[in-house]
Amino acid sequence: MYVACSSLCFGRFPLEQALRLISELEFAKVDVAIHEQGPHIRPSEVVADIGLAAQRIRIGPSLTPAAFSVDMGNIDEQEYLRRLRAICRLARLSMVPVLTIPAASSGSGVDAEVKRLTSLVNLAVAESVVLTVETRMGTLTELPDTAVELCKRVPGLGLTLDPSHYIAGPHQGKNYDQVFPYVRHVHLRDTGRGPEQFQVRVGQGEIEYGRIVAHLARCNYDRLLTVEICDVADAPFAMDAEVRKLKYLLESLV
Repeated sequence: MYVACSSLCFGRFPLEQALRLISELEFAKVDVAIHEQGPHIRPSEVVADIGLAAQRIRIGPSLTPAAFSVDMGNIDEQEYLRRLRAICRLARLSMVPVLTIPAASSGSGVDAEVKRLTSLVNLAVAESVVLTVETRMGTLTELPDTAVELCKRVPGLGLTLDPSHYIAGPHQGKNYDQVFPYVRHVHLRDTGRGPEQFQVRVGQGEIEYGRIVAHLARCNYDRLLTVEICDVADAPFAMDAEVRKLKYLLESLV
């Protein structure tokens, strides 16, 4: 397993500066956020110029992109496919093996989501990219059983495990061991169950990093563990210190 850093950890800064900060913290791999409403690269920008986007996410040999976390925004199906195709081509050009997207919102029909995801997975596979959906509150994957059902019914689909959503969401910290065989990527921070505790200082929440790493190892997981402490304006801690702390903790476990 390899420890990476999300570009969202330094979302207050332009992408180039965020990448420099991540490199200075001695990460070798970065998970680049490609969000239409985000602070760094936007899917619409990738569509406009894939080559320029590829140049922007590389700052030198010491730091390389290893995953993309994608949020297309509110667009129609045809535009979604056009943007995903461009991002998959960017991934292939940048030798990024895995993309993360959100599943449909909770309450959506599972059959319809299976049909949608099947077409998206087929598109990604054609570009030699693994497509995953993140375990996220407010989407169908907020419950582990539904997340697993999607993976079983959509060949080639994986999960990006974000355990914070199983601590703070409707699953409320119950067991989610059934998802581990389907995990292809991981996003991590520390989280408590109380109000305003989705993101707390490392060590003050309920995320059991050692247990997560052990379960992944039993499933022969050999991919990324990404530090994704989101850079929010009112964070009650120094972002670089928390990112470094979680980096060292995860490196001690792998």
